[in-house]
Amino acid sequence: MNKTELSIIEHIDELRKRLMIIAVFFVVAVIASFFLAQPLIHFLQFSNEAKTLQLHSFKVTDPVNIYFQVIFVLAIVMTSPIILYQLWAFITPGLYPAERKATLLYIPYIVFLFLLGVMFSYTILFPYMIHFMAEMSTEMNIQQTIGINEYFQFLLQLTLPLGIVFELPMVVLFLTRLGIITPQMLSKFRKYAYFILMVIADIITPTDVMSLFIVSIPLCILYEISILISRFGYRKYLKSENEKSIVLEENPSTL
Repeated sequence: MNKTELSIIEHIDELRKRLMIIAVFFVVAVIASFFLAQPLIHFLQFSNEAKTLQLHSFKVTDPVNIYFQVIFVLAIVMTSPIILYQLWAFITPGLYPAERKATLLYIPYIVFLFLLGVMFSYTILFPYMIHFMAEMSTEMNIQQTIGINEYFQFLLQLTLPLGIVFELPMVVLFLTRLGIITPQMLSKFRKYAYFILMVIADIITPTDVMSLFIVSIPLCILYEISILISRFGYRKYLKSENEKSIVLEENPSTL
């Protein structure tokens, strides 16, 4: 067996160990979520928005479906820092010390931005959309009969994607530190980026123009923040590349 084959096997073994750690923490998170899911469901079910609605169960399995959906989402969110850390630990041998430290700091920010996006969606966008649809039903003289399963599906489909989209600054910083994108590139394609963000906002909130602006405006602000962060990251990237060049000049054997 040659050195290259051994290296590949070692990488596979390392990946297997990382996945096992993630699996163990996920199982623990699922067990914890069994105790957290019901209080969270009650909180969402009797929130100010839900109090104005009559929620019904159209299938015998609806309560079980909701319960396990919430458990799964809670477990994923609780395990996400572990997943990110294990991913970082897997790729870190190929990074320089400064890059290892920088990328490790991404983890808390990624979790924070996701939770910020979820909270923004739940506290601002979700109440507006519930109120908007209730008013429209009243104007059209329609009696709403809302299934509790559909209510929670709508809530999850609205909050989780926005939480993911709020990761934009960290994605931009990561790609900038790799040298894949530059702040000049982000500024040059700003108008195209705004259009893409508007399309994403329209997909997340397929209702009215007002909800589209409620989502697209924060996304555009995030994009501008991403450009500022990219400028900082790009300076770090140039500094890192310069240090690598000096190391290679002093130690040609590392090539």
